Amino acid sequence: MQFQGFSQEGSKFLKSLRNNNSKEWFENNRHIWQKTIQEPNISFVEDMGETLQILVPNIKFNPKVSASLFKIYRDVRFSKDKTPMKSKIGLLFWQGNGHRMQSSSFYMHYTADDYFMAAGIRNFKAPMLKTYREYLLNERNRNSLHKIIEELKGKGYFIPDSKFKRVPKIFTGDESHIYLTLFNSMFSYIEFKMNDDFYKEEFIDKAFKIYDDMKDIQEWVYEMTLTNKEQ
Repeated sequence: MQFQGFSQEGSKFLKSLRNNNSKEWFENNRHIWQKTIQEPNISFVEDMGETLQILVPNIKFNPKVSASLFKIYRDVRFSKDKTPMKSKIGLLFWQGNGHRMQSSSFYMHYTADDYFMAAGIRNFKAPMLKTYREYLLNERNRNSLHKIIEELKGKGYFIPDSKFKRVPKIFTGDESHIYLTLFNSMFSYIEFKMNDDFYKEEFIDKAFKIYDDMKDIQEWVYEMTLTNKEQ
């Protein structure tokens, strides 16, 4: 199945879902979701995954739920949003043998209004946070990450806001680029308002250019995960 662009009808579906967020409505309209959301997602994952092998030969992708695709049903036990269905569609390509969400990845999500592209890990669980901090004890690792971040900012990309207020106890506080120790994630990202590019076959090329720009931070995070003793 060759990617032909995402579907404008899919964007309309997501707007309707946002206004009719119930399992009953979704099941009555599942055929529309399948045609306008799921089928383009599958073709994008297959084509983008193969293209990303140029950057990362062992990148992992699988156009199935709980792999490169995310569940449409929300687990309300762990979410502040208690609506049953997700109106944000996520797609993931990951590197490594750990859990996909704790692996360095290329990621994208989209709604009816915008789309978001990122590389790295978007949330560290406790073992990975510990690994990240220990990796930063090495001055070379801090310096290389700082340089990567500055280069990405120069190209118009962003990193998340820091999470913590205090420097972890394993640091003296006098280390170079100590600000890096205050994060509970490490990724770069960029957001776009929905535009015509999203609905074209050439979106693969645009996505690849963005991921190519972000390759250094993805690689840094991947090398950091390799030191995680709990994987």
